[in-house]
Amino acid sequence: MYYTDRGIEELENRRGDEEVSFAWLAEQLRVFTDINPEFETPVERLATWLARLDDEDEEE
Repeated sequence: MYYTDRGIEELENRRGDEEVSFAWLAEQLRVFTDINPEFETPVERLATWLARLDDEDEEE
């Protein structure tokens, strides 16, 4: 496990059995960037990447 994966591992271990909607996730990302505006760009990139995952399949 890479050092950068620690948060991902904690998320999976603590909440991995839960189901959430993308609307809930979007709201949590908004709250996070409101509290931590310095992370706005990486969060926007992640959100855009998640939103366009299916687009990559269509291009192949």
